[in-house]
Amino acid sequence: MEVTSDHSFALAQAPLPVTDAKEKATLAAVALGLLALLGAAFDDDGERARLSMYVALGLISGGTLAWAWYKFGQGEAGVKQNNLWLRASTSRGAIAWVTGLVLTGFYVLLYWFPQYLENLIRTLDPFSQALRNRAADQWFLYGTFYTLAVLLMGGRALWKYRHSRYQLIRTLSVMFFQLGFAFLLPGLLLFFQQPEFYFSYFWPLKYDYLFPGGVADLVKNGGLGVFMVFWGAIMSLVATPILTYFYGKRWYCSWVCGCGGLAETAGDPYRHLSDKSRAAWRWEVRLVYPILALIVLITVLLWVNQLYGSFLGEIGNSLNKFYGFAIGAVFSGVVGVGFYPIMGNRVWCRFGCPMAAYLGLLQKHFSRFRITTNGGQCISCGNCSNVCEMGIDVKQYAQRGEPIIRASCVGCGMCSTACPRGVLNLENAPERVGIKHRNSFTPIRCGY
Repeated sequence: MEVTSDHSFALAQAPLPVTDAKEKATLAAVALGLLALLGAAFDDDGERARLSMYVALGLISGGTLAWAWYKFGQGEAGVKQNNLWLRASTSRGAIAWVTGLVLTGFYVLLYWFPQYLENLIRTLDPFSQALRNRAADQWFLYGTFYTLAVLLMGGRALWKYRHSRYQLIRTLSVMFFQLGFAFLLPGLLLFFQQPEFYFSYFWPLKYDYLFPGGVADLVKNGGLGVFMVFWGAIMSLVATPILTYFYGKRWYCSWVCGCGGLAETAGDPYRHLSDKSRAAWRWEVRLVYPILALIVLITVLLWVNQLYGSFLGEIGNSLNKFYGFAIGAVFSGVVGVGFYPIMGNRVWCRFGCPMAAYLGLLQKHFSRFRITTNGGQCISCGNCSNVCEMGIDVKQYAQRGEPIIRASCVGCGMCSTACPRGVLNLENAPERVGIKHRNSFTPIRCGY
């Protein structure tokens, strides 16, 4: 049944469950770890700062995993909202704003004022030397924190969604690709004096991989560099359309991409904050497709400039620099992650990611993927819409029994996982057919 306004008011006035001593102990460990991290950032003594960093990472990791196990691994399995709209940390309250400011501040320092992170960077020198055979820099610090966040919050997701085989496999996939393909493998390539290359990122998201300068830098490294260029081109222009035709954009956005991996793990507590209004959808269309068009234009201009003797002058390079600053840094980093606690976990994916736009066009017009619904079973509980991180009002489709074929859908399957009636299913159809042919689909049931 629909939740009445009186019921909603009662829920808003209901007290939060009391946090018991064991949960407080796990959260205290995380808080102490953050304090130790702060100490490492301001300690000029290298050895002491390094010790503080190790203590911080140990406390944060142990505390987070213990909290996830205690919070989600002890009770009955199933998607529970856990009073998300009542907590200041997940309902745009004071804690959420502080968290957003801290994340935003970190990104600002990382991109433009890394000298203020020098103490933290130096603490990772031994690890960086062992993995990459070179001293740490700001991006190694970022990669370490990023990967740790995906792994720790991935552990939380494994406990929270342990009843769903689809969610377990999907979470393990993003953890694997982040750790292996986006962190360890690029480091090992540097160790062996090869170009740093991320095999899980492709143009147009990793836009410079198909820029003339990027291609030239890779090719000059010999056979491996040529293979990297070949890999990037094939994945962007051949494999992506084929995989999206069969599986929708979920094969990348929810299973491989590092941006999506962070959103699905560290950003999971904020997925309900995504704006589902029509105005938000209009802004999504106004922003994400022009950004895709811009990076296509820049790529074409740079190649024309390369092939025809730089007759365009600095136009292409100026556009490249603008894109790198405004989209590659401010939008994807500062806003895309820093605003998790305020705008939800897929701000970048919805409004700015050119790869999501590219995949979305393919999914909308050429893919066999869709989410089918059974309106006769829908009880209008709204769980599906609440957990949709892409701002899709899933309930409206479910009530009408209409299939969901949306360019923005990343196929995370959370709507199906959260549905108590099995109304929603992620499915692949052999052709563009309506709901009357749903028996010809191959379903992937995400709730079990």
